[in-house]
Amino acid sequence: MDIPDGVEAAPDQVCKLQKSLYGLKQASRKWYEKLTHLLIQQGYSQSTSDYSLFTLKNDGDFTALLVYVDDIIITGNSLTEFSRIKAILDVNFKIKDLGILKYFLGLEVAHSKNGICISQRKYCLDLLASSGLLGSKPANTPLDPSTNLHQDDSPPFEDISTYRRIIGKLLYLNTTRPDISLATQQLSQFLNSPTITHFKGACRVIRYLKQNPGKGILFPRNSNIQIQGYVDADWAGCHDSRRSTTCFIFFLGDSLVSWRAKKQATISRSSSEAEYRALSTAACELQWLLYLLKDLDITCDKQPALYCDSQSAIHIASNPVFHERTKHLEIDCHFVREKVQKNVLMLMPISTQEQLADFLTKALAPPKFRDFIAKLGMIDIYHSQACGRVLRDEVKN
Repeated sequence: MDIPDGVEAAPDQVCKLQKSLYGLKQASRKWYEKLTHLLIQQGYSQSTSDYSLFTLKNDGDFTALLVYVDDIIITGNSLTEFSRIKAILDVNFKIKDLGILKYFLGLEVAHSKNGICISQRKYCLDLLASSGLLGSKPANTPLDPSTNLHQDDSPPFEDISTYRRIIGKLLYLNTTRPDISLATQQLSQFLNSPTITHFKGACRVIRYLKQNPGKGILFPRNSNIQIQGYVDADWAGCHDSRRSTTCFIFFLGDSLVSWRAKKQATISRSSSEAEYRALSTAACELQWLLYLLKDLDITCDKQPALYCDSQSAIHIASNPVFHERTKHLEIDCHFVREKVQKNVLMLMPISTQEQLADFLTKALAPPKFRDFIAKLGMIDIYHSQACGRVLRDEVKN
């Protein structure tokens, strides 16, 4: 740390740091340590499945605090505890109470009698405006079914920083837009050397968002508590590395709570192996969700179910007999077999036409893509079909 101007000091003297300031590498760590120590001192327990979650259970009352740096969400069934913990936080940190949750880190939260809807409408509109595509023609799907994104021979895209900035914003939009997860996963593979084709693919995703910038996820208030997962894999779908893509989505009752499209770490020798690896990854996600629900003091009504459209993968997970064609699989892949034997989850077969995770494995035609998206519980509470309509309404208000 340099000596400030106007301070007289010998050449061999330096400033002694008394307090951590914003911008220093250890500032966030010190803040987190102090906040954690205070909450634990007040009787809260830190979740082991998510270290940013703190819970307090006392005589039928339950309170949960979710922390992101210096932004905190408080929920529970005790208004008395709300007032108590907010007063303690205000004494120690001088907090600002923003009332009922409506906006949090770019997430817009709308409350109604039917449930809670979370969207990123403003963030999406800002992305459209900054990319210069506000007046462009909307696209029906985020990916062109006739184009397979890979490291092609098209001219390189010169402004790499712009491409990276767009992909970074699209990645954050994945928080409430599972319909663009596959497109973002594929486009993020070319951050080092994007081409014109990749940039056009990113622009197509933005033009797709223009159709419904306010679309988000609905969490119904009346829903059963059962975890249902759908897992699928695209065998050797990557043309550059021939690796498969693991895709899964999870519902808690009727609410979509988790989804992912990620390339597998190794090359699979068969479609059965790719599906089994995807099944193992989904089982890990399911186990984490069970741990999280336990920390939130929530008990599932029924045994969790995992739906897979590969009969061979289900047989490998259910049959403990050693086979020659499965001897090369890593031990951690058999994690799903252990969970099935312990009745933590049950594997259920499903047809490919009803496999909800299928839209995360490949680009689909518009009619089929809309059918899958309609089953995810996504709605647009603004009922606008074009961004021009939204912006004019904002001006009137």
